[in-house]
Amino acid sequence: MLRTIGLQLHSAITGSYVSGTHSVVFVNCPNEQIAKDIARAVLDKKLAASVNILPQAASLYFWKGEIEEATEILLLIKTKTSKVFMLSSYVRLVHPFEIPEVFSLPMDQGDVQYLKWLEEGMEED
Repeated sequence: MLRTIGLQLHSAITGSYVSGTHSVVFVNCPNEQIAKDIARAVLDKKLAASVNILPQAASLYFWKGEIEEATEILLLIKTKTSKVFMLSSYVRLVHPFEIPEVFSLPMDQGDVQYLKWLEEGMEED
């Protein structure tokens, strides 16, 4: 948490982007309606600024000792790195899977105007 605060402070003072300030969170969903419901909810709660819904990802995975195959919908959720824990916790609460796939990758670089727009999209009213 101190690292996140330090990154935000550095970014605010210098006006430059600090690598890792934002993250992309990946979440697989069983169908499009659940994906849309989760996407809208995380946006409404200001846990993210943008969500892409990518249709029909073929998934193969081990589950209870067996290889399973499914068609899933992939969410790409753009958020502040400082919100990843809250976002992940919320997704686990509302997701129908027993163990939902939720992981994040920090953004290394990006367009400054886009990253500013992300920040503005998550500001509390």
